[in-house]
Amino acid sequence: MSTLTIGILGILVLFVLLALRMQIGFAMALVGFAGFIILSDFESAFGLIGAEPFDSSNKYLLSVIPLFILMGQFATHSNMGKEVYHMAYRWLGFLPGGLAMATIGACACFAAISGSSLATVATFGMVSLPEMKKYKYSDALATGCIAAGGTLGILIPPSTVLIIYGILTEQSITNLFIAGVVPGILLSLLFILTIYVMCTIKPSMGAKGPSFTMKEKLMSLKDTWTILTLFILVMGGLYTGWFTPTAAAGVGAFGAFLIMIIKGRLSKETTLASLKDTCKTTAMIFGIIIGATIFQYFMTISQLPDYLATTVTEMEVGRHVVMSLIILLFIVLGCFMEGLSIMFLAVPIVFPIVMGMGYDPIWFGIIITLVMEMSMITPPVGVNVFVLSGVAKEIPMETIFKGVLPFWVAMLACIIILMMFPDLVLFLPKSMGYVSTGF
Repeated sequence: MSTLTIGILGILVLFVLLALRMQIGFAMALVGFAGFIILSDFESAFGLIGAEPFDSSNKYLLSVIPLFILMGQFATHSNMGKEVYHMAYRWLGFLPGGLAMATIGACACFAAISGSSLATVATFGMVSLPEMKKYKYSDALATGCIAAGGTLGILIPPSTVLIIYGILTEQSITNLFIAGVVPGILLSLLFILTIYVMCTIKPSMGAKGPSFTMKEKLMSLKDTWTILTLFILVMGGLYTGWFTPTAAAGVGAFGAFLIMIIKGRLSKETTLASLKDTCKTTAMIFGIIIGATIFQYFMTISQLPDYLATTVTEMEVGRHVVMSLIILLFIVLGCFMEGLSIMFLAVPIVFPIVMGMGYDPIWFGIIITLVMEMSMITPPVGVNVFVLSGVAKEIPMETIFKGVLPFWVAMLACIIILMMFPDLVLFLPKSMGYVSTGF
């Protein structure tokens, strides 16, 4: 049996294990270990599995992950989400579908410090859903905008997904973070436009909320100084070169901790909850990193990624066709797997293909992150939908999936726009001295 055949069989076995609900990190480690035995020998395979858990996690750059997660946890337990929603509510609530628009705006602001899609969904499921119910918003619109708005947490920096992509592909995390700013704003505006169109066509979906005076609108901004300060501190430091990503994460986590103290929200319970959730999320991510690294060794000696890269680049079709097929593949995978699993499984395989076709790696990271966002609201997995369903127990899950469909289309439109105009992604990194290797 050829090494390529064994590599393909390994991927098929991995899908079977995932279908049986084995945790992605363990599944990748098991398949990688078994494949390495077949293609190499027992001694090499046991040496790999003995050394790799330490080697793959003993990297200074990985410390950025728990630090940014901790910053997001402190922000979550400081009620910053509630404050930013009230601000957006006063500025946008009077428009058709204004409360849903305010939810998107608040999700975008909160995403700028939390970096977590699930935390964003859970926060605004509790904060904004009662307000939309109060004004008799359609259940589909109300839940759909929260589930979709939550996905902004993995695009607008700091983003755990962008960190993972940078580590997997050896790209600058700073450039990836800066590149995510404009697409994050663009997607937020597309979401707001989607709501406006829906509520203009069918006003009953989202009635206008109360109007506020300019004084009340301006006064609401004072409650959001915390988010603005943290975002400028972290992203400004990265953009100017004052901070490395790890230093920025440490400064952000400490800044969020100080804000908890200043606002009088520091307690034993909030501190322990923040630390506990940070440890759980970090352990999950590191488990996947270890498993993915072992699996990548197996893929490397099977020569499958190199074979696919060579085959695709020699095909007589346009590179945009190939890129569209790759995006379609990720969308299909998103129907059955959550985003991080897809990132670890598929990116190491398709990245050589993308580079062989002359695309820019930073641009591709943003595109794939957008596709990851789509997977978070795509049935039947749709992890954001499941989280929101746990908050809004009285709303059927099929109603939530129906509500996210227009926002899924908006995400697809955003991907098309960024494919047509790649400089929307790259012009900020280029302003920092980044030299694009594609387009």
